[in-house]
Amino acid sequence: MTTGRLGGLARFVAAVRAARNVPPGPPRRATLRLLKQLFTDRLTLFAGNAHYGGVVRIAIGPKSMYLINDPEHAKHVLADNAANYIKGIGLREAKRALGDGLLTSDGETWRAQRRTIQPVFQPKRIARLADLVASEAANLVERLRGHEGRGTVDVGHEMTSLTLAVLGKTLLDRELSEYTELGHSFEAVQDQAMFETVTLGKVPQFLPLPMQLRFRAGRAELRRVADELVEFRIANPIENGQDVLSRLIASAGAEVNTPAARIRMRDELITLLLAGHETTASTLGWAFHMLDEHPEIKARLRAEVDEVLGDRLPVHEDLRRLTFTASVVEEVMRLYPPVWLLPRIAKELDVIAGYRIPAGSDVVVVPYVMHRHPDFWDEPERFDPDRFAPGADTKSRPRYAYIPFGAGPRFCVGNSLGMMEAVFVLALVVRELDLAKPPGEKVSAEGMLSLRVRGGLRMTVRSVDRRRQAAPRAA
Repeated sequence: MTTGRLGGLARFVAAVRAARNVPPGPPRRATLRLLKQLFTDRLTLFAGNAHYGGVVRIAIGPKSMYLINDPEHAKHVLADNAANYIKGIGLREAKRALGDGLLTSDGETWRAQRRTIQPVFQPKRIARLADLVASEAANLVERLRGHEGRGTVDVGHEMTSLTLAVLGKTLLDRELSEYTELGHSFEAVQDQAMFETVTLGKVPQFLPLPMQLRFRAGRAELRRVADELVEFRIANPIENGQDVLSRLIASAGAEVNTPAARIRMRDELITLLLAGHETTASTLGWAFHMLDEHPEIKARLRAEVDEVLGDRLPVHEDLRRLTFTASVVEEVMRLYPPVWLLPRIAKELDVIAGYRIPAGSDVVVVPYVMHRHPDFWDEPERFDPDRFAPGADTKSRPRYAYIPFGAGPRFCVGNSLGMMEAVFVLALVVRELDLAKPPGEKVSAEGMLSLRVRGGLRMTVRSVDRRRQAAPRAA
């Protein structure tokens, strides 16, 4: 053995010996309380124990989770030592429906999938899709206007319908409005994945529990839709097609008619359908909630939209001019990051902040906590879009204190499209409509695979009389 290898081994042994400390965390006697929170209030479970430090160990029975609440430690897991970590809790259980898609796969499978899909999100192509996104946003405005004076509308459902429509037209070159059950099917997948997570997979999957029956029906619907979309594109190829369906079929090559290739394409497509609509729909729902809570910010946003757009639809170049609207979206994602936790499993022993992280451990990076941490944000619970205004001081804030799209090699490939979609939708809806929660309406967050509004977001719709709008003075 060479001297270099001996030196490396010695350093590793020394690191292991120096890292026998177990991270701090709640005591064993808190197990029942922690178990209840795992079932009913996961945000409190993760955020309520952040005071123990940047690395926190939560032991529930025989299982331990290591929470990462510090930007530098998050950087270690997500980027510096990313090769040592594979997908973890929640995503692991979601494989029953998503298979080995981009969201759940690892290693060479993931890298090959990323190479296949990456060209679809090139900046020049995203810019060319702006008109499609703006058109769907305008359609949403008219659908919402149809609810005026008719009680409340579930804004979350409307945002899901919108984002699925955008995904279909921009990435698949296909209208998805006929698939009316997609949103419900994905909700059933999330519910089941989280149920299996909190029960540690101990509940037999063959039991005819209502949730499991909904999951089986949802999974069957997702598979049917994915197979039908692939069949349609094979029968109706697009010349020089650069849509996702065409690229998936091309990547399968000669295998396109083999069962393995079909399953792989189906898995990748189902994952894209979920990831491509869920996060943006979540962000938009929370944005309308926060604007209703802060009318002065809504007035500033509306004034910017009137000045930049007037009566026209947005184009791609307007993204550089709708700066306050973009800042609102970014601040919403700070307080309510759609991907609120990033679960991983350590393949080999690791050492983080001097603490020993055993091989096979569940390690969870928690953006929700870091985005609200007083060490990195002034008045972290305050809704303040000016934190993200052009020229705002961000140098004192660690890079990984704000990671709404993830970080490292698995940084969200669709972030540019999602951001454009959120800005355009927010701009057009606020310009034309006032969305308001009924008096006494309670809104709370539910930590699933994404961060969604528990029980849906009911709001009333009122058209804005733009002739009487006066531009407010900036705060």
